[in-house]
Amino acid sequence: MTTKRRNQILKGKHGGMQLVLTEDVAHLGKQGDLVEVKAGYGRNYLLPNGLATLPTKHNMKLLELYKSRVHQAREAKVADLKMLSEQIQRVPHITIEANANDEGHLYGSVGAPEISKSLKGKNLKVEPEMVRLQGVIKECALYEVDLSLGYDIETKVKVMVVPLKQSEKK
Repeated sequence: MTTKRRNQILKGKHGGMQLVLTEDVAHLGKQGDLVEVKAGYGRNYLLPNGLATLPTKHNMKLLELYKSRVHQAREAKVADLKMLSEQIQRVPHITIEANANDEGHLYGSVGAPEISKSLKGKNLKVEPEMVRLQGVIKECALYEVDLSLGYDIETKVKVMVVPLKQSEKK
């Protein structure tokens, strides 16, 4: 009597389970990579969350079709981000008004959300998580801030922090 083996998990050369990633997983691999992971990580995290699948012929074929569509979408997204980077570089600087004392020390601080909001005001879609600050800005001055737009596309923007005008403080 023959038994049909269903979804047999392949073992890798180090004894872990082999899976094909259906999404990019940080510190593990890109979508479509055949990876070897510990059995518990695969069973308890990757498979239930849909981040990986078993490397069957059918799944590999579906993954190839999916990868081609994702690749096209990724290329379009990268082109959009490059265009956004060029638009940001054309902006001489953005001005953010903040509540400050006479010496130029801010009462609060200027962080990534304020910079993002100011850029969005100029029709540049930059999210707060794209802004790379070393710390928060606490003084009125001109700063050069790094922006990481994604897909290894980085640019810089000049941020001028100025005190609020006296008439607006009241």
